Amino acid sequence: MTTIRLPASQQPGTVLGASPHVAESADAYRATGGYDDATGPEELLAHLAASGLRGRGGAGFPAAVKLRSVRHGGGSPVVVANGEEGEPGSAKDRWLLRARPHLVLDGLARAAAVTGAVRGFVYLSDPAAGESVRRALAEHPPPLPVEVVETDHTYVAGEETAVVRRIDGGPALPTAKPPRPFERGVGGAPTLVSNVETLARIALTAARPGLRRAIARSTLVTLSGGPAAPVLTEVPYGIPLRTLAARHGSPDAAGALMGGLFGGLVDAHALDLPLEPDALGSAGTALGCGAIHFLTPDGCPVTTAADAASHLAAESARQCGVCVSGTAAVGKALYGLAAGTAGPDTADNLHRWSQGLRGRGACGLLDAAAGIAGSLLCSFPGLVRSHLASPCPVCADAAPADGRHRLTVAVPQVAGACTRPARVPSPPPAASPTTIPLPALKGTP
Repeated sequence: MTTIRLPASQQPGTVLGASPHVAESADAYRATGGYDDATGPEELLAHLAASGLRGRGGAGFPAAVKLRSVRHGGGSPVVVANGEEGEPGSAKDRWLLRARPHLVLDGLARAAAVTGAVRGFVYLSDPAAGESVRRALAEHPPPLPVEVVETDHTYVAGEETAVVRRIDGGPALPTAKPPRPFERGVGGAPTLVSNVETLARIALTAARPGLRRAIARSTLVTLSGGPAAPVLTEVPYGIPLRTLAARHGSPDAAGALMGGLFGGLVDAHALDLPLEPDALGSAGTALGCGAIHFLTPDGCPVTTAADAASHLAAESARQCGVCVSGTAAVGKALYGLAAGTAGPDTADNLHRWSQGLRGRGACGLLDAAAGIAGSLLCSFPGLVRSHLASPCPVCADAAPADGRHRLTVAVPQVAGACTRPARVPSPPPAASPTTIPLPALKGTP
């Protein structure tokens, strides 16, 4: 595996930090400038607005705008650190809560100060992450009450209205919008539901405002696919996807499945795109949660599309009839295409569903299924035609039967996560490695 490195000048402001393989204690975090009160709420908000920091949960909404919306919502606001990542190719949020809980909690406290929040929650499904957060809260009690709320791991459990519903004692299922949480959320109060990486970058900006642009324009990505084991790494915006593929051991990648599942499939030509939200959005794909699965040249994107659609169909909350029927239809059609049993109208049906299903569900799951279908037709039209003409031997060998496991990567192992937290941070060498291999680990997949 080739290690991806960041310029040495960016090391102090990275989310992975100097010792990503060691769980960080409160003492170690304070030694790097954490929990410092030198940057006040108003100054921090100005820095966040100037940096252009976007949320890292998938939608990429400007963080400063979201904070202001909650602050001006009236009542007694609530802040939520959302660490439930439903995308099957992502592991960054669970790693953060296991390895750097103080960075997340510091960001949560600063978001509370900006918004005037009086209560906070950390929302997650990973038991090891829950233990880590509770230990961190005991080590350094925050300036406001913070409760850990656990949920079952599902694709939709991290959707913001599902988060609010679960914290309020209901099931982790999306609700109709409006209102959105920033208008009326937990207990009816204006609520900030913020991804844990977003909060980590808020804390980093408070500690090192001089690095605000570098902090805002770097991101965690989970890379999988190809011959190398999955890795979690931190890279600056602008790095070409092709460079990431090459450094991950897939220089001849045939394309990628982007943003977990939400960014859809892209072909090899799209790998020349820079890893930058606007550039990817203009090209019809998305960075999303930062999970990128590279397609191997000896594999078949149709199998990948079928696996993705199968995963989404199985993860449907089953609240919206159009979602249940729509995801099932897309999955069945794609598996038929992979198996060589698709009818002549399959491509037309997939095109119709890719256009007509968007925006009809209570959450983004149905949109993701429509995007998978549409991106396959757009990026690999020749393969779709060939699969309609005759069975694909590659798909037959892959035996597409359960994409729920083939698209999932494990949470990264963190040395000493439960028993040996670091007391003093080791100084980073010049251009220190910022890649974490993701070995198999018991617990939430």
